[in-house]
Amino acid sequence: MSTATLTKARAYCEHRGARFTPLREKIYALMLDKHGPIGAYELLDALKETESSAKPATVYRTLDFLLDFGFIHRLESTNAFVACHHFGCQHPVQFLICDSCGHVVEIQSEGLEDTLRTQAEAKGFKISKQTIEAHGLCSDCKLDENSGI
Repeated sequence: MSTATLTKARAYCEHRGARFTPLREKIYALMLDKHGPIGAYELLDALKETESSAKPATVYRTLDFLLDFGFIHRLESTNAFVACHHFGCQHPVQFLICDSCGHVVEIQSEGLEDTLRTQAEAKGFKISKQTIEAHGLCSDCKLDENSGI
């Protein structure tokens, strides 16, 4: 678990006047430990190991909070969530998602945000949030595919 990230998240919530409750911290810690995408029910199962009374609504409320504060991102195409380590800033998000192993990498594509914003503005559209998901094969799975494994 990333103690530094949890400490930063606590301070960020305090600065914004929000409570980073033990449950919110526990769910965020589970996501940080996962190092990849995790679904709400997978989180619920992990949470039930220490919080036997946890319910789906509890997890979904916490996920909403974590999304609102930028601590996590939602992968629309897979209906899963990934921890974000650089919260506190508005940033466009692009994900590379491996269709074979499920590995997810968050990237910052140089120029993509400007190009998209320029094209949107030309159409009279103002972008409020941008997430792009690209599916394919990660380098490990591509190697496996090429070697016939």
